[in-house]
Amino acid sequence: MTPDLIVFLALGLVAVGAAVGMLLSRNAVYSALFLILNFATMAVFYLVLGAPFIAMVQVTVYAGAIMVLFLFVIMLLGAEHLERHTSVDWQKPVAVLLGLGLLGMVGYLLVSGQVTLGTITTPEQGYGSPLEIGRALFTEYLLPFEITSVLLLAAMVGAIVITRRDAPNRKKR
Repeated sequence: MTPDLIVFLALGLVAVGAAVGMLLSRNAVYSALFLILNFATMAVFYLVLGAPFIAMVQVTVYAGAIMVLFLFVIMLLGAEHLERHTSVDWQKPVAVLLGLGLLGMVGYLLVSGQVTLGTITTPEQGYGSPLEIGRALFTEYLLPFEITSVLLLAAMVGAIVITRRDAPNRKKR
């Protein structure tokens, strides 16, 4: 076993464990924390694959900004104190049956040799670097990049207009 394979298997185990913990946790805050752990392991996967810029973006955007937003909404709505509703009786056996069917199909494909696990290859020099990402964004993907920036600008202006309409009503109260 190569060191890369050992790191991959260990990270895969942590990622799957965090995902299962997120799904099975009864507290919404704990689920969000398990999701942060999952995002962090994904960032380490990107580092192992030689894409440090993508790993940094994964941590800052998803584990940072998006999860702060999730936790803010959870705390604002009080979702961590909601009562659990009883599920329909047939859902759990069907979910277990479908999960076992999926595992059986994956096992069959691996054993039959139709799908191989493959090897981890070393990426070419500069792959995933900020220079290469910037070059791709401003040459090959310039139009979608600019459309996205205009869309984000319109969303910011719309948010300002919506909050400005409500401002005079707050002063009168």
